[in-house]
Amino acid sequence: MSDNAVKEVRYIWAINQALSEEMERDEDVILLGEDVGAPGGAFGASRGLFEVFGPERVMDTPISESAFMGLAAGAAACGLRPVVEIMFMDFMTVCMDAVVNQAAKMRYMFGNQYTLPLVIRTPAGAGLAAGPQHSQSLEAWFAHVPGLKVVMPATPADAKGLLKSAIRDDNPVLVVEHKALHAMKGPIPDGEHLVPIGQAQVLREGDDVTLVSAGRMVHQALKAAEELAGEGLGLEVIDLRSIQPWDKETVFASVAKTHRLVIAQEAVKAFGFGAEVAATVAEEIMDELDAPIGRVGAPFVPVPFGLEGAYLPGSGQIAQAARQAAEGGF
Repeated sequence: MSDNAVKEVRYIWAINQALSEEMERDEDVILLGEDVGAPGGAFGASRGLFEVFGPERVMDTPISESAFMGLAAGAAACGLRPVVEIMFMDFMTVCMDAVVNQAAKMRYMFGNQYTLPLVIRTPAGAGLAAGPQHSQSLEAWFAHVPGLKVVMPATPADAKGLLKSAIRDDNPVLVVEHKALHAMKGPIPDGEHLVPIGQAQVLREGDDVTLVSAGRMVHQALKAAEELAGEGLGLEVIDLRSIQPWDKETVFASVAKTHRLVIAQEAVKAFGFGAEVAATVAEEIMDELDAPIGRVGAPFVPVPFGLEGAYLPGSGQIAQAARQAAEGGF
């Protein structure tokens, strides 16, 4: 965070600020999605922008994610900078072709003759009793696709800074916002605020276990670190912020100090970004590890309605994994 004066802003209003500032700065930035116009978006992220920038730049679309995502990919190829809102991340399944086969591949297939400055904002995650079709964390699908960037802001400052950086990027960027964070308040610097894509942040220093996370789970990691500090165990908490690309240099430096690693994600544990971090550490700096790598994630079942408290991984599981890492030296 910069040295500028800071003010407390809700996460959702930080997104609104980023959209407003970038639309004011660059007339090529347009918004598309269901209810993004006069209603202000399903969660209020575009509130007030229709009145300022008009229907030519804030475009309500029909309920057809495939259609308006294809429109956005074409608009980006033609020089505009569309920001698309997908109301729930689960609905990304409806427009996979436009994202994975078109937007992600276009610069490669046309010999880099085009840029593809497309941003996709989508609320994800469980905890609001929205049921199994509106609560998934699917970020690993998209991190697996060459040509896409994926960011997961955990704070209002990062929500604003990463979104602004994504809008200015010449590649398609997926911005994954956890719904449970939308009401969270946090400090944001006055003035221009950009967060580089691909740069992690060490939120808490510690000497005993490196704890890597992103999105909502960052706050669970910090809670676990506070609990374990009372037991004399020092956790170094790293917020990846971006999972594609991810900042392996920051993670490697921390593991070289602590010699133990735990990765926490809300998504089901199997095949998530935590597996990629774990595999990369094991492949490239195995000699730095003094204990097996620990992973925390959700069980391999759909998000249950009414049982989210039992389903969601949290600080308790993270703390237990960190204890095991600290005690389980080779």
